[in-house]
Amino acid sequence: MTVWQRLHLSEISNAKDADKRNELRTRPDLRIAALGSGTDFTGFLDHLGIATLDMSYGGEDPQGIYHSIYDDFYWYTHFSDKDFVYGRALSQTNGSAVMRLADADILPFDFTDFADTVHKYAKDLEKLLADKQDQAREMDKELDEGVFKATFDPRRPTVASPREEVPPHLNFAPLENAADALTRSADRYRKALSEKGETLSEGTAEQLGTLNADLIESERKLTNDDGLPRRPWYKHLLYAPGVYSGYGVKTVPGVREGIEQKRYAEADEEIVRVAKALEQESELIDSAAGLIEGTGPAK
Repeated sequence: MTVWQRLHLSEISNAKDADKRNELRTRPDLRIAALGSGTDFTGFLDHLGIATLDMSYGGEDPQGIYHSIYDDFYWYTHFSDKDFVYGRALSQTNGSAVMRLADADILPFDFTDFADTVHKYAKDLEKLLADKQDQAREMDKELDEGVFKATFDPRRPTVASPREEVPPHLNFAPLENAADALTRSADRYRKALSEKGETLSEGTAEQLGTLNADLIESERKLTNDDGLPRRPWYKHLLYAPGVYSGYGVKTVPGVREGIEQKRYAEADEEIVRVAKALEQESELIDSAAGLIEGTGPAK
């Protein structure tokens, strides 16, 4: 079977719940996981806003000894990929992807999947806030009921959590509206590319160059020169490693960590910043669609 088929079935096997399995079985593709941090790509994605893909194989052959002087050629050829089957497969996979990208007349970016992912991130944030509101209400209710006092074990003393303020409602409307606009622009671009992409590929180098220059900028539009709160080096508004999670990713980090750290006014401000970046992204995608349609940028 193909690499894609095996990965697809592996994802179904590892799915945590029925909803995840159902999504995997009904989607025609697989979601690309969000990138956190890593020395290979952090500067490109998080700081410069360069579209980044991290590809690897995993799950079977030992992947090496992490940060160890013993992960050397002798170890690799005696205990890991002794016949170089996995290394060769990875080289062929990555090499094919790089050649296809380099040889493409039009950069193969899929904005419909991106728009779908942004909608998911927005829903995740709304659920995060709702869960924290429910947790605070439940904690206060249990304190009022005397639950902690009743269940106190003098041999294993514990301290009840302090009473918490229920998090306020945040205005997610700008983010939702921007995500909807992104979906409309992405659908327009996909339709234009489907109907006129082959014709455009036969166009002039100047036409293709203008379109690809727009597409290259699409990831840059998701950055902000001021950077994230208290982390100005990290400029991407959708992806960053968490402040306290090491390499682990935080999607829409300004909003997410604002909620997690109870900086609710800041989270509200970050929603507006992210929405503005997504609106600029929509304008760029509309412009690219206009170039393909031959109508020029959308008005």
